[in-house]
Amino acid sequence: MCTNCGCSVLGEVGIHSHSHDHTHDNGHTHHSHENGHDHHHHHDQTHQTIAVGQAVLAKNDRLAERNRGYFMAKNLLVLNVLSSPGSGKTAFLERMVQDIGSRIPTGIIVGDLETDNDAVRLSNSGAAAVQITTGTVCHLESDMVLKAAQQLNLDALEILVIENVGNLVCPAAYDLGEDLRVVLLSVTEGEDKPLKYPTMFKSAQVVIISKIDLAEAVEFDRNKALENIKKIAPQAAIFEVSSRKGQGMAEWYGYLEQHLKKSPVSVVS
Repeated sequence: MCTNCGCSVLGEVGIHSHSHDHTHDNGHTHHSHENGHDHHHHHDQTHQTIAVGQAVLAKNDRLAERNRGYFMAKNLLVLNVLSSPGSGKTAFLERMVQDIGSRIPTGIIVGDLETDNDAVRLSNSGAAAVQITTGTVCHLESDMVLKAAQQLNLDALEILVIENVGNLVCPAAYDLGEDLRVVLLSVTEGEDKPLKYPTMFKSAQVVIISKIDLAEAVEFDRNKALENIKKIAPQAAIFEVSSRKGQGMAEWYGYLEQHLKKSPVSVVS
């Protein structure tokens, strides 16, 4: 995990607003370090590493609770959307904004190592978007998310989406203060992805099987995929969607409507 490998303490984090005026602001996130060296016991390096990892996560969890309270006060439904690279997160969110954004105002915080391409793309679809560029950091953290969220007019939104960095490992360990953790699995990735990355799927309230229109072409075994998801994440609601064709999206919107914290909005398929 990144609490051990060191990726969480390298590089600079940039936050760029992509609201209607496309102004850009830069911020930096700094990570604290703790030294636990015992000069009398040179054999306890493993214990020191675990202690550092626990400290990093403990700090993040405290900040996540702060975020959760802040978002709750704003009556926001907050989604943490995760997947491996190329699973279709941005296309999925783009379709969602185009379909329901006029009725359910949605803001999106996008996390990538470099470029603001996805934030520009989502902004052009009608969402208020903020890009976080993490440099070498392979996940988003609670303090990054709050700084980015404060660049949005949260009082005008009903849904706040956090599009996490494409990675099925490190982001699983970081609570961002979300209400729902949404994990995408594309049909092109194989049916055994939940078995290979169980930590991510175990923490999901929702699993989206994306690119379902390609299932036949890639010989996707739907029954095996559903079996694996239910084995690892029996608590998760499952939606099978095609962002390109719109298949299954109405069911997803209905699910969101049930979880909205403000007055329900009528969703038209």
